[in-house]
Amino acid sequence: MEQQNDISGRLALITGASGGIGAACARQLAAKGVHLALTYSTNVSSTSSLAEELKSKHSDSYSLRISIHKVDVSSADEIQHMFEEIDQQHGKRPDILVSNAGYGKRIPQVWDISLEEFDYTINVNLRASFILAKGVVEHMKSQRWGRIVFMSSIAGQGGGINGCHYAASKGGLTGMMKNLSTRLAEYNISVNDVAPAMIGETGMIPSASAIPEVAAGIPLGRLGLPDEVANVVTMLVTTGYMTGQSLLLGGGLK
Repeated sequence: MEQQNDISGRLALITGASGGIGAACARQLAAKGVHLALTYSTNVSSTSSLAEELKSKHSDSYSLRISIHKVDVSSADEIQHMFEEIDQQHGKRPDILVSNAGYGKRIPQVWDISLEEFDYTINVNLRASFILAKGVVEHMKSQRWGRIVFMSSIAGQGGGINGCHYAASKGGLTGMMKNLSTRLAEYNISVNDVAPAMIGETGMIPSASAIPEVAAGIPLGRLGLPDEVANVVTMLVTTGYMTGQSLLLGGGLK
């Protein structure tokens, strides 16, 4: 059973990997010998730079395979095309899925949220994770090993600053995770989510100065770091006995 949690040589798909949490996850998994398929929506230069950085850093220890894919995760067709590229470039589907790409516009009041905004938020934050899970699960089942990690949010528990559209998308994600974890456990596939709150150095929150009134209310007195979220993701993919859990990472926020 020792190799249960050995992830070296596995292939991880990380969506939204051009910076922030996704890039931090890529760095940590690469350090453990994991090959990578990284997606981005617009920032090809950052994603390419990350790939080159990791290949260079690990060139002495193992031959790291990295592919990068331009994907709008609100499009089922683009996700399908990405899987076709991964099949061609890696010869297999991912063993590890980190569904990290997300979207959130701060619109606190329900009367200000348009139906189009609601639908787009659901598509990116919930529907995409469903399509991604469907794309990897047959491969995971056939080899009786898989790790799925969704990126949820404190908003999924009713908190946060982004409004009910965002809360609905993240709450749905946690509900889907809990259901999938019970269905897939017999195939040795773990399914969990990480629920961060107020993480800096990301597209949503570049720094504390972007949300000074909210940052001031964090009990720990600072924003979280992308690396701290990646620590939890790495723990989940190397701890197969943990499944069906939503781990809140919020500096004391509830």
